Amino acid sequence: MRKIYLILLTILGVGMISSCSDYLESDQYFKDRLTLDKVFTSEEYTEQWLAHTYSFLQGMNQDVASKGITPHCFADDMYYGDRDVEYDIKESGQLSYKRFKLGEYSENEKQEGWGNSYKGIRNATIFIQNIDKNEIFSEKKRADYKAQARFVRAYYYWLLLRKYGPIPIIPEEGIDYTKDYDEIATPRSSYEECAKYISNEMLLAAKDLPLHRDEQAVARPTRGAALAARAKVLLYAASPLANGNNDEVAQELVDDEGRRLLSSEYDEKKWAKAAAAARDVIELGVYDLYTANFRTTGDASYPPTIVPPYNSEFSDQNWPNGWANIDPFESYRAVFNGTLRASENPELIFTRGQNQSESVQAMVAHQLPRIAAGWNTHGMTQKQCDAYYMNDGIDAPGKDKEIGRGDGSERLSGYVTREDVEAGRYKPLAEGVSLQYANREPRFYASVAYNGSVWHLLNEDEEKNRHKQVFYYRGSGDGYTNTMFWLRSGIGIMKFVHPRDTYLRGEIGRIVPKEEPAIRYADILLMYAEAINELDGTYEIPSWDGSQIYTVTRDIDEMKRGIRPVRIRGGVPDYPTEVYSNKEEFRKKLKRERQIELMGEGQRYYDLRRWKDAPVEESLPIYGCNVLMNAAQRDLFHKPVPVWSFPTTFSKKMWFWPIQHSELKRNKRLTQNPGWTSYD
Repeated sequence: MRKIYLILLTILGVGMISSCSDYLESDQYFKDRLTLDKVFTSEEYTEQWLAHTYSFLQGMNQDVASKGITPHCFADDMYYGDRDVEYDIKESGQLSYKRFKLGEYSENEKQEGWGNSYKGIRNATIFIQNIDKNEIFSEKKRADYKAQARFVRAYYYWLLLRKYGPIPIIPEEGIDYTKDYDEIATPRSSYEECAKYISNEMLLAAKDLPLHRDEQAVARPTRGAALAARAKVLLYAASPLANGNNDEVAQELVDDEGRRLLSSEYDEKKWAKAAAAARDVIELGVYDLYTANFRTTGDASYPPTIVPPYNSEFSDQNWPNGWANIDPFESYRAVFNGTLRASENPELIFTRGQNQSESVQAMVAHQLPRIAAGWNTHGMTQKQCDAYYMNDGIDAPGKDKEIGRGDGSERLSGYVTREDVEAGRYKPLAEGVSLQYANREPRFYASVAYNGSVWHLLNEDEEKNRHKQVFYYRGSGDGYTNTMFWLRSGIGIMKFVHPRDTYLRGEIGRIVPKEEPAIRYADILLMYAEAINELDGTYEIPSWDGSQIYTVTRDIDEMKRGIRPVRIRGGVPDYPTEVYSNKEEFRKKLKRERQIELMGEGQRYYDLRRWKDAPVEESLPIYGCNVLMNAAQRDLFHKPVPVWSFPTTFSKKMWFWPIQHSELKRNKRLTQNPGWTSYD
């Protein structure tokens, strides 16, 4: 073990990740290559080793981040347009959305996550094997620290599995790097083996992790975080990509001995295990969806509650049975925009807090309009804009008409007039806004910066620069220009934006800090409903600690237990019985619900792949407003057209991210993902 440690320190001495206070660097304590005994019998050194183990969760290993870190928060729902001009060359180190969507990136781009994950895995393994030497800590604290390291190690494996597909699992006893490379070469484990390993590790971690952390330790995992991460892993393992997959890619994805790495035989019980794992989180009784109180008065940035249309089932019932006493708009908006600290957010299960090398604040800086000194380059596709329901739960007229999925209806024409505003019609729309954006569900208004939306910008120095209505017509200042600073679809993003946010003078401090939503309770609820829906049989699955046995079957009441609270909090009614009774129809609704609820949270890219929907959804043309039109041509502006700068395709190499050539050379038993080259 000593040999591994000495070489590990040499590795860690290069490319250290700078971090916030909770993820302190530890290399300064190990410059003299302290012995393991000295490190793990010291309170200070032990603490620093654990903190350093967390540090590799930053950078490209973040779940939610701007494209400067990872492009995987952008799929067919949202895009970035500020890297498609002078940055659109491979040698720049930047990745334009166009190249990303076309799969034109190379085997050596955006690869820091692989090496950093395995560094974190090695660090965590050494910690797990040595923490019991520290007699300064109580037995309870040692157990907690070991469980934290076990969680982090398993989470690194999860990040690798999600991005690269099946990966090598390092032996528990470590690798003796003094041996010949051929002797220590490690093949890829199968997807099923990886998922089982991560699941078991998360179970071990959950046993000794606490249910709660205080505010100073919000970025450290809890029991719920371990169980929630386990549920995600099992859900992915149950999904079509890894469960009964016999397509071309599944046949080509093999280890060095030709063993297939994606299961060719479908096993329905995997869905039951995923459902039970999600229920484990629910049964903890720790988490809930955040709700803001109903408001009868307010101002421009916190308006009185806009009441959804009357529904006999939900309008007269208080939360959680209805929305009579909550504000669905603010309930959703506040989860993401920095209104809530992590310790105040009941649905935040795992977060890096504000320990992010490129934080959610950076995303907001790219969403803000030019009038607020924002980059004005992160936008939304027409497909995503159309996904949101009307406020009574039906589809918007003209939804998906251009991509051949419409119901035959036409998009609404006309615009909000001054008389409409004075009469209180079409709230919260201001004068001049297209009626296509009227009477939509509350999550729409918390997420979409439609043409003519109001940006509050309360951190602007001058009153005249606040509460600004922003149009994206050509010539408007925030519309099409000859620079990179314009929205290619004419539709912006309001999610994550706080009323105080502005980027005045490029000061990031004027953007309210945001807590990264790596795993939240709404995701777990939707996962539970999804897994239950896929069952035909009945299964007896023990709970995570064996204290009870779940009878898992396709039960409509249990499906409602998952998806219904998400929709009620969002101010939209539940589905009719015929939807719940039809597995295929409910699956469509569930996928759409995830698309809406989890937009911008790094989920869509991977969801499309695990469902095997990516070849269709990622190949559809990207539509948006006709941004070449000016205000005098507003009817033409609001008629969706293909976005010419965003061609789309999907090929087999885009199922998984490629493995870097240097890693393939280093590990002779490592095989490349289908469609990618093995060497330069």
